[in-house]
Amino acid sequence: MRSFADRRERARLRTPGLATLLLAALIGSATASAEGEATRNGGSMPGLDEREAVAASQAAIGQPVPEFALLDRQGRPLSLASYRGKPLLVSFIYTGCFQICPTTTRNLHEAVKGLDRLLSPNQFNVVSIGFNQPFDSPQAMRAFAAQQRIDYANWEFLSPEPATVDRLTRAFGFSYTATPAGFDHVLGVTVVDAQGRIHAQVLGDRINAQRLGEPLRQLLIGGPLIEQLRLDTLVERVRILCTVYDPETGRYRYNYTLILEIIGGLGFFVTVAVYWMADRLRRRRERLAALPAPMTVAGGSH
Repeated sequence: MRSFADRRERARLRTPGLATLLLAALIGSATASAEGEATRNGGSMPGLDEREAVAASQAAIGQPVPEFALLDRQGRPLSLASYRGKPLLVSFIYTGCFQICPTTTRNLHEAVKGLDRLLSPNQFNVVSIGFNQPFDSPQAMRAFAAQQRIDYANWEFLSPEPATVDRLTRAFGFSYTATPAGFDHVLGVTVVDAQGRIHAQVLGDRINAQRLGEPLRQLLIGGPLIEQLRLDTLVERVRILCTVYDPETGRYRYNYTLILEIIGGLGFFVTVAVYWMADRLRRRRERLAALPAPMTVAGGSH
């Protein structure tokens, strides 16, 4: 398998309440040898229409993910609804792929590691779903995860029921088609919010921590107002805001300049508040001192 970099389509993605982002859609396609054989025979390789594939992925944004029953890599039943309450990253793969899916999974692995400073593993989940059923069985998914050395507590490899694959992939806006050498399919990661709605599509074969971190940051900084007023939630949001992506390392790091600015700003407001309270107390004491003293009536005997 290889990725045809010359078959790229640009699409504008609007995430809820945020500015439009520019994404590149790459398609994982069949092997060069198979394509060459088809060309020599005067035929053409079956494949996806990139414009339609990108349009389908964008149309899924904002839609709720229906309930689906899957199996984890140990063969245990697992529901997609069980992931609600935290953002979820979803990638589709097939275990018979020898180049594109392993490469994109390893890239996703590096991107997730790059989120360590921005997020902790208990703040989001990752799932890789095998769409080539019944071949992407729990055993095959477990072997694939081991081969790619993916061992994260918040990352699972899932197998859907064969009868639900088409409905599942359509719900996520994931397009694929069979070819003589495998599958032609969209490359990317779907970001699902804590309520189970598709928030963003991060398309392309070059997934990094920044491209994943921005939609996750948006989801975690936002949220219900009642949660934002909690002290622990407020502290966590400030911590997330104080991280910045470092392109040299491919990871997020703390922006200590911003941290000092926030501390300085908080110090200023605390100083102003203390001065204001002290001034109010001083004025109150002055008003009390200015009041006339109470008259004392002397009593006598009759």
